[in-house]
Amino acid sequence: MSQQVFASLVDMQRRSCAAHGNRPLFGTKRGGVYQWMTYGEFGAEVDRCRAALGALGVGRGDRVSVIANNRVEWAVGAYGTYSLGGTYVPMYEAQLAKDWKYILRDSGAKVLLVSSEAIYDEVKDFPAEIETLEHVLCFDAPASASASFAAALAKAAPMDPVMPVAEDICGFIYTSGTTGEPKGVVLSHGNIISNVNAVQQEFPIREDDCSLSFLPWAHSFGQTCELHTLMSRGAAIGLAESVQTLIDNFSEVKPTLLFSVPRIFNRIYDGLQKRMEDESPVKRALFYKGLEVARERRLLADKGQKSWWVDKQYAFFDKLVFSKVRARFGGRLQYAFSGGAALSKEVALFIDDIGIEVYEGYGLTETSPIATANTPGARRIGSIGKPLPGIEVVICDEQGKRVPAGQEGEIVVIGPNVMQGYHNRPEATEEVIFDLDGKRAFKTGDMGSIDPDGFVRITGRFKEQYKLENGKYVVPSPLEELLKLSGFVNQVFLYGDNKPYNVAIVVPDFEAVQKWAKKQGLSASTPEDLVKDKAVHAKIGEELRKYGDAFKGYERPQRWALITDEFSTENDMMTPSLKIKRRVVQRVYQAMLDGLYHDA
Repeated sequence: MSQQVFASLVDMQRRSCAAHGNRPLFGTKRGGVYQWMTYGEFGAEVDRCRAALGALGVGRGDRVSVIANNRVEWAVGAYGTYSLGGTYVPMYEAQLAKDWKYILRDSGAKVLLVSSEAIYDEVKDFPAEIETLEHVLCFDAPASASASFAAALAKAAPMDPVMPVAEDICGFIYTSGTTGEPKGVVLSHGNIISNVNAVQQEFPIREDDCSLSFLPWAHSFGQTCELHTLMSRGAAIGLAESVQTLIDNFSEVKPTLLFSVPRIFNRIYDGLQKRMEDESPVKRALFYKGLEVARERRLLADKGQKSWWVDKQYAFFDKLVFSKVRARFGGRLQYAFSGGAALSKEVALFIDDIGIEVYEGYGLTETSPIATANTPGARRIGSIGKPLPGIEVVICDEQGKRVPAGQEGEIVVIGPNVMQGYHNRPEATEEVIFDLDGKRAFKTGDMGSIDPDGFVRITGRFKEQYKLENGKYVVPSPLEELLKLSGFVNQVFLYGDNKPYNVAIVVPDFEAVQKWAKKQGLSASTPEDLVKDKAVHAKIGEELRKYGDAFKGYERPQRWALITDEFSTENDMMTPSLKIKRRVVQRVYQAMLDGLYHDA
């Protein structure tokens, strides 16, 4: 399929639905089996949604918000809104009600779409509290209910679409707010469609490709890279029931593509490692010998070399071992795309070695989102790739001046994908948008460098880094990701701001710890007892030392505390995109963190 250049998301959706009318677009599991909606059927639903929203008074510049996980109606609402010249404002079901209120009020939403009747009951009185909000519709409400989304679509008169231009605003995506209140990132049709067009140039996505969708479309990575980009190519999207049912859904949907964040890849890595521990010595030896051959084959490929004997061995292990691993993901998975945070090189190489090509990219909501990506023919594991076509990435110092080649500094992005600004936040916009050599540039807040071949590497976030008493700077997130590669560590939080050394709060992987404790003959078995056990505390310390072996001396945690409660969206310690809210964790556990120094 040849590359197409689209003018807007409406242009893309209408052309794709016309070109691929009978092909499957969305798969939803109902009655125990996946049922598929075609492109033609989806296009008809979008037409009905446009008419229904138009009848509610939605027009150019109006905001329609949605609280829902990925589902067909989410996409119908989005494209129905776009085709009225409106702005779509997504939120997460996992967010707190206070966050929904804040975003609805800040965005000036006119219509709110919600997934379930339970959420509808929480928000049905919001119009009385929020001046701009006039209507609330529910996807799951029965057709007889006044708030039924389906009933609204069924009774509206047809309405011609608005065809937006590049400058027209299509969405506000509210950032996660790890360091404060969420900010509404204002994105135009030109912003997002430039990313879709650029991805088409770089990745050979075909109309017979299929993804299993679980990365939220409320997140810019899932929305642009999966929803919009796959639709632009005529590909299919199977909707996962939940993260907990992924293995079953993989075997049912049989995806060829996987869009995910590092946490899921880490789970795959950790899960396979733990599974191998329970296999027979023969199976375990075959698996690790296969990985050894895969590594040898990869190292040869990096030098532009091949070996008949190594290839023959790899084919043997691929058929005997790796194909069975891939069968757990449906048997057809070829490409995995990682974004949202830095992916551990060790995990990326592991996924690659079992026969699933990993392409790591980088970007932010403010860059629509992709700025750089590894691509076929230009892939370097451990990097975040090269800029997409039409995008320029430079490294600057804190004053916004370019630094010498190879030197570390702040990653700055220039291109048509750079946001219009933050809604209602002119000061915040001015802090990150600036003029660089006559071009409109965006300060990402991420630290990185560019190697001589043009590959960009990321080393952490400026806002997260802190300074120890000795003057050394620590960037915690990449270090935490490496420590979480331990099968005994579920979550970890590093701390050391103005302190003599780093300490850590660890949420153990209790399944692994319980199994280990039983083998050691320990009496402790419940999570509450395990975190108090000295032997468990020592074992976690051993794991922190092992997986922090590559850290600089001052980066390694010298003391640690174990807790039972995970950081989650429910306790407001994680964002919906699964980033730790560092300020919240620090506030809740400040006494414990201080105690790690006082008790030394």
